[in-house]
Amino acid sequence: MAQPLVFITGASSGIGQALALHYLQAGWRVALAARREDLMKSWLKAHAASAGSYEIYSCDVSQPDSVIAAARTCLARLGLPDVVIANAGISIGIDTAERADIDVMARVLATNNVGMAATFHPFIAPMRARGSGRLVGIASVAGIRGLPGHGAYCASKAAVISYCESLRGELRGTGVRVVTLSPGYVDTPLTRENRYAMPFLMRPEAFALQAARVIAAGTSYRVIPWQMGVVAKLLRALPDALLDRLLAGRPRKHRQARPGGSP
Repeated sequence: MAQPLVFITGASSGIGQALALHYLQAGWRVALAARREDLMKSWLKAHAASAGSYEIYSCDVSQPDSVIAAARTCLARLGLPDVVIANAGISIGIDTAERADIDVMARVLATNNVGMAATFHPFIAPMRARGSGRLVGIASVAGIRGLPGHGAYCASKAAVISYCESLRGELRGTGVRVVTLSPGYVDTPLTRENRYAMPFLMRPEAFALQAARVIAAGTSYRVIPWQMGVVAKLLRALPDALLDRLLAGRPRKHRQARPGGSP
């Protein structure tokens, strides 16, 4: 049998890179989709990845036609993946009082939500016809409750959870599983600039190992690590007034730097 195939967006750093390495080491063929093609090439060379074990697709997930074209090229060259992981995402703090941050929010939603749907789109019909496959959406515990200054990211990850739940219902009975993963804090470039405590911080490779097990099992929803799953349940149950008091004074997410260096 041919080696199994996984298609991963946002594969040039962080969680996506850790997942790519895990699957490469497990003997899978890996299709890596991201904007930074040169970075992916140098990383694969550093890990001595064999030429036949991967292909790279340069694309911008925030542009639907770009990621759809990459997916269709993967289908034509490598065949239908067993697993598709829509991992690409961005996290930028916003202040709704600032007009420029409305554009930032639009970019976050374009990448984290529309980009996810565009990633899945080319694979759904052939997976349904085959009667098997895994579509994996990377959400976040930040999608459980809204955090001050983090409105764009929290909203986008809450939307990931709801979108994947909707898609799971649409594909029920087809053999295609939709898996939603909600990471807690993982030590990646996305989190290293955070100005607040990050409990149960995980190494990316530890997250990738647990995530791969959940994906293989076809579990519909999982928070990783389990300790953050407990925290998520507690946060979900908190009354609004208590949550507001708990978050009062919490440092906010960095906003995007403006020309001249100021946020």
